[in-house]
Formats: sequence, C-alpha cells, structure tokens
Amino acid sequence: MKRTALGLAVLTIASLTTAFSATSASATTTDPGPETCRQGYVWREARASDLVCVEPGVRSQVAADNAAKYGRWTSGAYGPHTCVVPYVWREAFNGDDVCVLGKERDQAYRDNRDGPARKVLAKLWITKYVVGPTDNGDGTATTTSTDSIPRLKINGSYYNYGQVKLAIRWSHNDSLYWYGNVDAKSHSGYAGGSFGYKTGKFDCSAPGKPANAYAYAYDTQSGRFSARVPVRVGCAVL
Repeated sequence: MKRTALGLAVLTIASLTTAFSATSASATTTDPGPETCRQGYVWREARASDLVCVEPGVRSQVAADNAAKYGRWTSGAYGPHTCVVPYVWREAFNGDDVCVLGKERDQAYRDNRDGPARKVLAKLWITKYVVGPTDNGDGTATTTSTDSIPRLKINGSYYNYGQVKLAIRWSHNDSLYWYGNVDAKSHSGYAGGSFGYKTGKFDCSAPGKPANAYAYAYDTQSGRFSARVPVRVGCAVL
C-alpha cells in the first residue's frame, strides 16, 4: 500500500464551504467560554463568583436563602453567624456561612460534586480505526488495499445533548476539508453529551510528516467551539 500527498487537489468544494460557513473556526461569533452550562442548568450564584451549574429551582432557593440570612444568624458557639435551630451553614464554598436547612446543604454538596459535568467544556480527541473485511455471507470475506490503513475518528464529551457539527480544516488557509454532523448523547463513563464519529478519512500521519490540518467541533446549542486538534490528512491510496 502506497500513500501519496494530494496537496491542493483535495480543496474544499464550494457548496460544502457554504453549508458549513456558520461554524467556521474563524467566524466572528463569540464563544461563550468554558463556564457555559449545558442546557437546563444555570449558574448557582451563591456569591458573584459562584459559577457552579445547577437546576434553575436550586438557584432560586439559593437567592432566597441569601436574602434571609440575617434573620437566621445569632451570636452563639460559632460566633455572630451561628445558625438558629434548625438551620446549618450551607458551605457551598469555603467560608459560606449562609444558614439553610440540612437538605439545602446536602444539595450544595451534590452540586459542587456534579457541577463540572454540567458545563459545555467541549472536549475533543482523535482516535484511529480500520475498516474490517466485508462478510460475503458464504464463509468468505472481501478485503481491499485500504482495509489496513487507519482512518480518523473524532470523539467528544462535555457537550449539550443534540447536534454537534464537526469539521477538519487545512492549517495553511483554513479552508474546509471535511465536515459532518453527530448527535451527542449520554454514554456511560463520559460526562454530558458525548460521541464518537468515524470520518472515513485516512490518517496520513507518519514520521517526518507534521500535521497539516486540524479537527474541531461546534456545540450548536451553546455556540461553544472545541479546541483545535492537529491531524494530517490529504493522502490517497494507490
């Protein structure tokens, strides 16, 4: 099997560029940032800098507890912010002495633990796969000269559930080489919406052959882009 560089012979078809223009890595759309909560969650805001992602009802309860804090403090064994019975310190963050019911403190603990998985961190990584022989149904299998050549699989986690747009772009001019759509879903062992998409494109990496393109993903619900992951593409099998 021999692979040769196609160079600019694999330039983007104009219609594909148009179809994917809304998710161009050089688009002017502002990425909302890593603190973006997945759909259905909002910032808790137990204090101004508290960006733990929680359900809306929890944020409303937190705001109500903050507003009522002065009436729940008394001077006692723990100083002027000792809680009156039956309240306890919420402890949503270090030094959080707002007095709440025990169930609200337990909720704060759970939200602190689960909050990172509720953010659109848009993680992306590349793995490789090969296409196995085709079963002919009669005890034989058909192989081709490309069966043993690795192809690129784009994987992601920490996305909203729903459509994620994927793309590979040339590094030298940012033009589109390939694109696809995938539905991010819940998978055991992965946070948020996750996916694994087989692109069908050859992995052209080899010693002395640096990356000439990059892959990325776009979460359509939040407007978040993943980081760019370097890849080498554009080779053909002769």
